[in-house]
Formats: sequence, C-alpha cells, structure tokens
Amino acid sequence: MALVKKIEVKTTVVEMDGDEMTRIMWRMVKDHLLLPFLEMDLAAYDLHVKHRDDTDDQVTVEAARAIMKYGVGVKCATITPTEDRVKEYGLKKAWKSPNGTIRSMLDGTVFRTPILVRNIRPLVTTWRKPITIGRHAYGDVYSGVELAVPGPGRAQITFHPAAGGPATAQAIHTFTGAGIVQGTHNTDASIESFARACFTYALDRKIDLWFSTKDTISKVYDARFREIFDREYEAGWKEKFREAGIEYFFTLIDDAVARIIRSEGGVLWALKNYDGDVMSDMVATAFGSLAMMTSVLVSPHGYYEYEAAHGTVQKHYYKHVAGEETSTNSMALIFAWTGGLRKRGELDGTPEVVAFADALEAAALETVEAGVMTGDLLAVADPSPDNRKVSTEAFILAIAERLRQKLHG
Repeated sequence: MALVKKIEVKTTVVEMDGDEMTRIMWRMVKDHLLLPFLEMDLAAYDLHVKHRDDTDDQVTVEAARAIMKYGVGVKCATITPTEDRVKEYGLKKAWKSPNGTIRSMLDGTVFRTPILVRNIRPLVTTWRKPITIGRHAYGDVYSGVELAVPGPGRAQITFHPAAGGPATAQAIHTFTGAGIVQGTHNTDASIESFARACFTYALDRKIDLWFSTKDTISKVYDARFREIFDREYEAGWKEKFREAGIEYFFTLIDDAVARIIRSEGGVLWALKNYDGDVMSDMVATAFGSLAMMTSVLVSPHGYYEYEAAHGTVQKHYYKHVAGEETSTNSMALIFAWTGGLRKRGELDGTPEVVAFADALEAAALETVEAGVMTGDLLAVADPSPDNRKVSTEAFILAIAERLRQKLHG
C-alpha cells in the first residue's frame, strides 16, 4: 500500500500528559488516531503526579507558560492528590490542583458542552438540545487559603491598601474551640473577562445566556458578580442580544437548577468556579456519561486549553495494572485533541488541519452510533441488536478504521 502524506500542523501544540487510566488512553489516542495521520511538533509536559512532585510542581507552571507562548494546549486528566493519594504515591505533600494552577495563570472561562449521539438519550427527558456550562476559571476556592484553627481565638480578614492608609478589617468568627477558616478571592478584571466571554459565546451561537449566583446570601462577593454581568450587558450587549433574538437573564442558583431541569436545553449557563465544576458533571452525566463532555478554557489573552472534563478513571486503572481487560470511554480525550487541533488550524490558517479534526470527531460519533461502544455508553444507549461492548483499545481502533476510510477511502 502506498504511503499517504501526513497532514502538517504548522505551529507547536502544547501536550500535557496525565495520570492513571487516562494516561494509558492518551497514548492509545496518539498512537492510533493522531500520529499516523499528522506531522506535528508537540511541546510535551508530563503532569503525572510523581513528576509534579519531583519538580515541586514547577512542571505545571512551565506547561502553563508554554500555552502562553504557543497559544493552544491539550491536557490529559490528572490527579489532585488527597492525603490518601500522598501515601499511595509517596508524595512530599498534597499539591494543589494542576487545573487550578493553569487556570489561575491563563485566566479565562471554561466552556463545557455535552457530546451528543443519536442513540443515547438524555436522562432528563425534557432536554432536546445541549446545555453548555460557562465556568469562571479563576479564583474562589480553587485559589483559596485555608487554616486549621487549633483552639479558642478570633479570625478576621484584613486588607492593606498598597497606596498606604488605614487597613480594613472584617471579623469572621470568634472561636470557642477548634475549627477551620477559608479565605477566597476574585478580581473585577477577571469577572469582567468572564462576563464578556459568556456574552460573546452566547451571541456567536445564538443561544440564551443564564447567569446564577446566590447574591441574597453573599451580598458582597456574589453580588459583585451579578453587578458586573448586569453592567456589561447594559453597556455592550443588550441591543446585540435583542437583534439576535436571544435573552440574558439572572436568577438565583437554586432557581436556575429547577429551571434547567424543566428546560429543553439549548442555553449557556454561566456559573462561578465551584458551581460550574459541580454542575458540569451533573449535566454531562444526565446527557449520558462524564466521558461525553468537551471542555475548553478560553483566555481573554488569546490562549486556549482543551481537556477531558473527567477524572483519571482510577478503578479501571487498577484493573489495567492487574492485567484485566477494561472498557473505558476515550471520547472526551479524543474531543480534547480535536478541539485543540481545530483551533490550531484556525489560528494558523490551515483548513486541512481543521478538516482532520472534523473527520476524527465524525468517525468517533459514527462508531458509537453504529453500536460499537464502551461499557458506560452501552448501559445508557437505546437497545439495538447492533450494540456491543468493546475494550478500551478496540474502541479506539474502531474509530481509527473509520477515520482512515474518511481520509483515504
């Protein structure tokens, strides 16, 4: 068979490898779906938890800086170590979330959208269209500081103006015994970029934008988010939304949850960092699987980071290490790569790279719709005699065969 010329990716893509079962699948995706078809330069950073520990987490910082240099990065799922994980991997300490570190450096908004296939129906029967989560990717608990209070005493927040002048203090609590304290922050600049990113995204896709916080309880912190969103909308987006026939509205987060369950979908739901983290998993699961969700961090500085919006699939990894066959869904990993490659192609002006990303996504979707799927999808797919559960690698190989036919006939 004659050799087929590979498609050239013009500019370097930042690659961030990860942990456990997703690390195994990452290699499979590259070996079977990318490297046979693409000629590309990868700036590779190993974010395996042991390597992060060995470098005192500097490798995570270096990876973020590389994204700032090249513009586009693709990230595998990684472990955020708990004390149990510290013991399991023999780590020096429980390092912070690499996602949190990267997002804090890049700033921006994480947009997560379900991957829809015809033979998997949402568990929420009213949903007809995808629900996109717009998650503010800066600050809050992910950049918070915490303190274990050993005994009786007083805790307070104090702000010291850089220009000098008196400090401002606010009492938190007077402890009569041991307890805990947490401090979080955000900035007007980051919230403003979050708001603009959400208004831009909604307008581009002609979908309604919902925004929700709990400003009835958090009368300064959450209220500032609402104030900035409302101000941005009135100043620059109200007329554009009216002309596009779409709506922006604010509601309390508990009301938004009730509304979203009763809706038909087809909206962008903008949320603070923690709320977006939780609700994106809820939406992904209700649409079929945590592994059926795209995720991209869009920075106001022109950086893009694509990732799989799920964990490292720990249980499957232990089975893999034990020599047992696994049936683990790689769709989110595949779509992280296609998202990154499509954006790289758009920025470089290389339509053939964009076309490759489109072809790979189509091959993946058609494979599932033909009944070839991993165990998590089989459990929720419409019954069909064509349905069959395949192994982790067999699923990727089935996609590779369809991709090869699309590209080369």
